[in-house]
Amino acid sequence: MSVAPSGEQFEITSGEQRATIVEVGGGVREYTFAGDPVLHPYAVGEMCDGAHGAPLIPWPNRLADGRYRFDGADYEVALTEPAKRNAIHGFLRWRAWRALEHESHRVVMGTRLHPLPGYPFALDVSVGYELGERGLEVALTAVNAGERDCPYAAGQHPYLSPGAGALDDCLLELPARTRVLTDDERQLPIGSEPVHGTELDFRSARRLGELRVDSAFTDLTRDAAGHATTRLFRPDGSCVELWVDEHHPFVEIYTADTLAPARRRGGLAVEPMTCAPNGFQSGDGLVRLTPGQSLTTRWGVRLAR
Repeated sequence: MSVAPSGEQFEITSGEQRATIVEVGGGVREYTFAGDPVLHPYAVGEMCDGAHGAPLIPWPNRLADGRYRFDGADYEVALTEPAKRNAIHGFLRWRAWRALEHESHRVVMGTRLHPLPGYPFALDVSVGYELGERGLEVALTAVNAGERDCPYAAGQHPYLSPGAGALDDCLLELPARTRVLTDDERQLPIGSEPVHGTELDFRSARRLGELRVDSAFTDLTRDAAGHATTRLFRPDGSCVELWVDEHHPFVEIYTADTLAPARRRGGLAVEPMTCAPNGFQSGDGLVRLTPGQSLTTRWGVRLAR
């Protein structure tokens, strides 16, 4: 039997819900309800493109020049977005993860990030995926497995599916009051602005149309549970809802225009992030983990009909 580019496939089900979690990168490859895609999938015979569904450890988004300073020492990691002179989305997207636990409705994937040049710290990382009445819930935990403090941030890269319709015809609702501004050349932060009065104000649901978006948003409005919920209203009348917990002050929205054809039928990336773009340099949202300390961050997604 040939091996899938994303490695071993771990299927979980609950009622009419079905999700597939993969060995390579430990991400979610597909999530459906009654056969209807909730998260936009990639095929089992394809490599993961656009960080599809992957955890982003130990930082999401971009790190300028791959350089940062921590506790008085300078570090430099390999550039994984060389055309823009950035390192992007951490180290674990192409690592093999293993199933630590696997039941019919849930799976916990885990890996160890050993010290490496530019990041001489050790992390034990696990991601739990569980299907239930509230849809797919994801809990990402990192433990400092080393003997000194380490810098840490996290994110994930799911794509909400427009279903049988086109993304252009969907409405987006995003409870964010502020957008992070970036330069055109390298997409690195240069400031921020209120969304009020701009074309990127989605606090009330608005049609995406042909608008291209690749921006981080913050100042999120939250419910009593501390959750901030982004909604994609689809042409068939259904709605995909993605919530993030209080550990995620930032959400990146990406229309994935380079991955989808005209009248976009690809998904909309809605990326939970614990830090800002270039957070390892700015410190905006960066977490310090002491030896043995852990941090668990949560998000979830469901289809509302």
